[in-house]
Amino acid sequence: MTQHPAALTIAGSDSGGGAGIQADLKTFSALGVFGTSAITAITAQNTVGVFGVAAIAPELVASQIKVVLDDIDIGAVKIGMLASVEVIEAVAGALEGYTGPIVLDPVMIAKSGDALLANEAVSALRETLLPRATVLTPNIPEAACLLNQPEELSPNGLQRQGRELLALGPKAVLMKGGHGAGDICTDWLINGAEIALKADRIETRNTHGTGCTLSSAIAAGLARGQSVDTAVRAAHGWLHQAILRADDLNIGAGHGPVHHFHKVWS
Repeated sequence: MTQHPAALTIAGSDSGGGAGIQADLKTFSALGVFGTSAITAITAQNTVGVFGVAAIAPELVASQIKVVLDDIDIGAVKIGMLASVEVIEAVAGALEGYTGPIVLDPVMIAKSGDALLANEAVSALRETLLPRATVLTPNIPEAACLLNQPEELSPNGLQRQGRELLALGPKAVLMKGGHGAGDICTDWLINGAEIALKADRIETRNTHGTGCTLSSAIAAGLARGQSVDTAVRAAHGWLHQAILRADDLNIGAGHGPVHHFHKVWS
């Protein structure tokens, strides 16, 4: 009997349910992939802000990853919030020997502006995990932080930073344009070619978890055997619809979540 496609998310827990592990597992489920998880941190969080963060011991993070990989055929791994150098090193060690695709979402700052990655961990992330990534998915501030450069908003600047990140080792870089301006939001897939993925910018405050959701949607596609190009395009279109339907949920007083189940719930 063939096992159903499965994916592993390595990320922090969002008690408000809109981002992190919760968003990843919802995305996997919505896209027909069995979700497994390794929790790196617990946050006291809602749509308004992050009110507390507690890291999980690195050895327990590594143990979660190892026992899942030992038992379940994982078609893709998504990596999100890692918080510290020690956790980054534990994750890298636990993934030794894993040869499937890895989607790395370099989570550094929450939608509320709260820092989610220690400053000293940025170089560890860049040197340890970027070269392992099949797809790296930074937003504009994250790309600038990883390169220690000012933020770029122009298409030429985003493409240039994407090429510089590609040179650090990932097989593909998806430069997300959500922090930009204008009626059209453009993401750039940099993988030797430079492919523009455009969508109308949607006027909504309910965009909590968009980065987590996009990266886990890409991982779901890869777990189902799609190529990087196909997985990224499909995830981009699916997330656009999840944002378009976000206001249907009316969750919380701040930045509410996108609608992960927009194709399932009536």
